[in-house]
Order: sequence, then structure tokens, then C-alpha cells
Amino acid sequence: MTNFIEELRWRGMLHDMIPGLEDQLAKEMTVAYIGFDPTAPSLHIGNLAAIMLLKHFQLSGHKPIALVGGATGMIGDPSGKSAERDFLSEDTLRENQVGIQAQLEKFLEFHSGANSAEVVNNYDWFKEFSFLGFLREAGKFLTVNYMMSKDSVKKRLETGISFTEFSYQLLQGYDFYHLYKHKNVRLQMGGSDQWGNITTGTEIIRRKEGHDEDATERAAFALTTPLVTKADGTKFGKSESGNVWLDASKTSPFAFYQFWLNAADADVPRLIRVFTLYTKDQIEEMELAHAEAPHLRILQKAVAEEVTTRVHGADICALVIEASALLFSKDAVELLSNASDALIAQLPVYEVSATLLAECQNLTDLISIGTENLICSSKGEARKAIQGNAISVNKVKITDPASPLHFDKIKGQFLLIGNGKQKNYILSFK
Repeated sequence: MTNFIEELRWRGMLHDMIPGLEDQLAKEMTVAYIGFDPTAPSLHIGNLAAIMLLKHFQLSGHKPIALVGGATGMIGDPSGKSAERDFLSEDTLRENQVGIQAQLEKFLEFHSGANSAEVVNNYDWFKEFSFLGFLREAGKFLTVNYMMSKDSVKKRLETGISFTEFSYQLLQGYDFYHLYKHKNVRLQMGGSDQWGNITTGTEIIRRKEGHDEDATERAAFALTTPLVTKADGTKFGKSESGNVWLDASKTSPFAFYQFWLNAADADVPRLIRVFTLYTKDQIEEMELAHAEAPHLRILQKAVAEEVTTRVHGADICALVIEASALLFSKDAVELLSNASDALIAQLPVYEVSATLLAECQNLTDLISIGTENLICSSKGEARKAIQGNAISVNKVKITDPASPLHFDKIKGQFLLIGNGKQKNYILSFK
């Protein structure tokens, strides 16, 4: 087993913690939790750093709990948000919870004995509360001054914050207290933007239990991990099309793999530490090899393969790697001609509709309006690309913008369109 805090330190995953936590972890198996709002039917890679906290915690011999916020998800956490969220129905939230739990089971061990992971839903205890009951149970233990001092609230005071979102930290704080009393949870973890909400929970526990401020016996603890950002300081976790989801129906395994594979050299040393389980020695060895031959993208491939395997399975990952190699191979036509149905299913195939195809008189039309501007944003751009020797069809350069659409289709269905060296597309005609 690893030392949890030391593991986080060398991986750059430790932002802040309440003093005394290391002693607590050394003393006994400890129970910790992280909350996930079920505001979508899938988690996305923005949630992965938190999931990896729970993974490392369990690998260190401790017990992780994932709280899926069926109650708090009805309100929405104001942290990092500039406006109120829309409310979701109870049925939608429950459907989302089922999807999220299935994804968590790919990372955590739920049948490993004393430190088996658990998933809990805070709606199970909040549904019995009356408004007056909650005010008596939680509201009287924190001052408005204390609640307004939190960054998540202060940042919203100028634009306005509803009482509903203002009360979110009380709900999250009470979650910690409930789990402290009923599940022996001593630690709550999360991203660095959650420090205020988490310490609200430690404060509620301290006051309700009558602990002195410097008491360590039965103390509650907080730990946060840095938010993952790119080397230029911008937010990590989004592609050109938006969030990168763990659900294959929302982000294809191919697009998921490519997202990691396309990570910048400046970002990947951090990504491989946060999102994979490679050891310190393994990572440093790969970094040396990467520095000698950056064009091989050794680090990017290592991250992409491990994360894709964990999320989508080894078989799908192998097909995605094969699909990626096919798309960029000089032998792509032959490879696609011999591709299995399973491999084709993982390729990023764009289906050209019969309606749009009917509007296309030539190649210029096809790679602009025919593909809804996927390849070129306009006819003018398409014409310029063709005349500039950038466009190929089935690996053959085409230089005439008026080329008729009399190309032989691979397997009677597909065309390979290249736009420069880095952009390759597979069009399907049915």
C-alpha cells in the first residue's frame, strides 16, 4: 500500500489539508468521501481528478465513498458559477445517478473487504427533513457572516445569488456531518474550489459535537487537490466541441482517445501524474524517452491508452488505437478496405445525407456544404484548399475544384478525404 499524502505530493495533487490529517491516516483505516452532482447522465474528464483522489485513497488502504448528490443536485453548487443553474426533475436526477455510479465502478473496488467503496445519495437523508427541522439541525450552527466569507458566495454578491444557492454550503456541510455520524467519515476531499464548502462541514461537525477548535480526537478533516489547468493557465477538460464525457454515446471512444493523444507537450507531464497510475519511476523513465524523441508522443500515448482502457475497456481501446493508426496511415485505403465491422464502428465516420449530396455538383461542394462545413467552412475555402494541393481523395491529390464526384468508394461506401497532413476524414454514403 502507498502513503496517501506522499503519493499526492509527488503527483502534484495536493493543494491544501487540515493539519493532523497525516496522523489520522497513519493511525487507522479512514473513511473519506467526495461529492458528485448528478446534473448530467455522465461524468466528464473534469471529474476525473476527483475520482483519482478516491482511487489513490483506496489503494492506500482506506475506504472511499462517492456521494451522488440527489438532493444538492436539485439546487446546484454556486462555486465557480456566474449564474443560477436550471433545476432538474427528480426523475432526471435519479437516471443520472445510475449512469454515474456505473462509471465510478470502473475506477473503484466495491468488493474488496473492509475498504470497499460505497456510493451514497444525500436525497436519502434530506427527503425526510422539514424546512424547520433543517434550520434547527444545521442552520443555527453557522452565522451568516461565516457563510458570506466563503469565496463561492463573495464572488456572486455583485451579480446576485439566490437564497437557494446561498444555502448550498449548509446542505453540503450537513452531508459531512451525516456521514460522520452514520458512516464514520472523517475526511471530505474535492477540488481546490471546494475548500469553503468542505470546511463548512468540518465547522458544523465541530460545533454540533462540541469539539474544541484545537481538538484532534474524532476531528473531521478536509483535503483539496489543485484544479487541473493547461500550461497557459486555461481550464483543462474541454475540446472544441465542449465537454469530454466518459459516456461513449456523448463522446466517442475515438474522440476520447484523441483528446489525450493531442495534449500539448507542456501539459502532459502533469496529466500523466494526475490521471494515470504509473509509478514515479515509470513516469520519469518515459519522460526521458519522450525528451529524446518528442515526435513519438510517448507520454501522450501512455496517458491516452491508460485512461481510455479504464473508461471504455481494453478491447475498445485496442480498436481505437488501430482506428487512429488507420486514419493517418499512408496505407489507409487498403486498411479500410480490409477493416472489420468492429473496427469501422470505432472510426469517426461522417454520413453524408442524400439531401445534401443532391446539392453537390463537384468536390468543392462536397467538402463544404455536403459535409455541413466539417472539412471546409465555405466553398471559397474549399476551392482554395483544392487549388493549394491540400485536398486528397482516397490518398490521391486533387487539384481541380470542379472535379466531378465519380470516385471509387471503399467497400462501396466510404471516401477518405485528407485536408493537409493532420486532418483526415471518412465520409460514408448510404
